[in-house]
Amino acid sequence: MLYGICPLSVVCVRTAPDDSGETITQLLYGDCFKVPEKRSKWSKIRNAYDAKEGWIPNGQYMEITAEQYEALKADESVHSIDLVAHISKGEHQLIPVVLGSNIKATALLGHEFEGSAIEGSKEKAKLVETALLYLNAPYQKGGKTPFGIDSSGFVQMVYKINGFELNRSAEEQSKQGMALSFIEESEPGDLAFFDTKEGIIDHVGIILKDNYIIHVNGHVRIDRLDHTGIFNPEEKAYTHQLRVIKKLT
Repeated sequence: MLYGICPLSVVCVRTAPDDSGETITQLLYGDCFKVPEKRSKWSKIRNAYDAKEGWIPNGQYMEITAEQYEALKADESVHSIDLVAHISKGEHQLIPVVLGSNIKATALLGHEFEGSAIEGSKEKAKLVETALLYLNAPYQKGGKTPFGIDSSGFVQMVYKINGFELNRSAEEQSKQGMALSFIEESEPGDLAFFDTKEGIIDHVGIILKDNYIIHVNGHVRIDRLDHTGIFNPEEKAYTHQLRVIKKLT
């Protein structure tokens, strides 16, 4: 088995070993992974954090040893909390890194971090503070950054920065935690999941106080939440149908 680490700011993970493959998620600086299959130009990777699999170009990662991989997995992550910070790579070379990048990997990569960081925190109040940093980030399918993000990627990154493990898709995330019967039982930081008319969970957001929710709909935004779902005051309509509320912490 081969192992790798992402030494770049953002790398798209695709459904197929081709540039035309759909982006299903992204790697950020410092993310490590297994490499179950390596071809001449592309490698299939399995993310250490959420086990999400996909394809990335060989030139967009660096191979590491099994020992280095296990050490990075076991060590508590340290995440950048600036929208954009920088990594020094030798003399007069900088790598931009985005919010949520794992800067614990700088020592292994021979880099130096220039910015603000936070170690995994278990304080629930921090979830809302982190979520607000992504406000107005545009929607991008498979995205995980302030410059493009989807609903499950947004929720995953907020929880990851604060030291919690969360799966990648909304449907997978909905299987974690404890279900609540009523919105009134929820606290800021809990998750609300929404489904299609066919009953497929395809959307998730983070509950705020006073029956508001922060989620991704065109961009990261704040809307009203009630027992029916999410109400968009601009459209004067419900945009998402509530399925279940989950408490993970």
